[in-house]
Amino acid sequence: MNRTALLHQPLQQLLSERPYLHDFFAALAIPLPAKEVCLDEFLAAQSMDHLAEFALTPETLREQCLDFLVQMEKLQQQEQAGIRRITVKAGRDKSGCPEQQDLELQAGEVVCVVGPTGSGKSRLLADIECLAQRDTPSGRQILIDGAVPDEELRLSGEQQLIAQLSQNMNFVMDLTVREFITMHAESRLITDVADRVEQIFTTAVDLAGEPFTLDTPVTALSGGQSRALMIADVACLSASPIVLIDEIENAGVDRLRALELLVKKEKIVLMATHDPLLALSGDRRLVIRNGGIAAIIATSAEERAGVAQLQALDRKLARLRNQVRHGERIVFDLQELGN
Repeated sequence: MNRTALLHQPLQQLLSERPYLHDFFAALAIPLPAKEVCLDEFLAAQSMDHLAEFALTPETLREQCLDFLVQMEKLQQQEQAGIRRITVKAGRDKSGCPEQQDLELQAGEVVCVVGPTGSGKSRLLADIECLAQRDTPSGRQILIDGAVPDEELRLSGEQQLIAQLSQNMNFVMDLTVREFITMHAESRLITDVADRVEQIFTTAVDLAGEPFTLDTPVTALSGGQSRALMIADVACLSASPIVLIDEIENAGVDRLRALELLVKKEKIVLMATHDPLLALSGDRRLVIRNGGIAAIIATSAEERAGVAQLQALDRKLARLRNQVRHGERIVFDLQELGN
């Protein structure tokens, strides 16, 4: 809807269709009318003295209100659009040798990034995060659905195409878990905020394996609880269609459950890992050497057949870790553990 059409819309209809408009007027301490008027009439009726307290005039109030409505519409349209494919155009390794092939990542796909520490895994994740355009040390170029992303999309902090779950995570805000999730849900214009808060909280506790409450300050969460909260937030609330995960095996969470949650949301998941179980859970593995993509390995049927054995071993190791956590004696038979 264009700006002129918005001005001639009945105010009550706009408030019903765009409830965030309540917040705009509340921030300016402007009470809503009892009778029906169009938006333009309502804005023009505000007293000059009241507007002066906010350094506004009737003209600037009209412009700011229209800008707000247009930006919110734009945000909602972007969230509904989604992304189906990203392309990593080949760059070069640390020695300047060209990478041999481009890489395409599809929605719903999990691709693992493997290689020694310092090989360039984080560089690849960073290239995707900043939507590199041949202007990073790797010389790679990132395309969105086959096209070069707009410069505005690339540089704006408001366009959250990518969510990154890093190894180190610290909260600096003085909020409870409930307040943190609620704030994010409201910023995403979610209508069922209370239900979504409960869903994210329940999911996070399940992932962490260590209980906390909605009233726990986020700064008091352990490393594992913090990561679990952010993974649940990304899976259940974030509109970012691309998720970059750096060594989730160090997060102290149920990593397979976390991966399952993210994949269900039809996101593109790229995960740097040294964990064989996670590596075999992906559709493909990118082998990074000397800063470049040296090989792309599709997970074979033979490898997938070994996943069940790894999962059984992983469950047994998890029991041992829990025994350590609870201060119990660690007694086991190595031969039995491997069966």
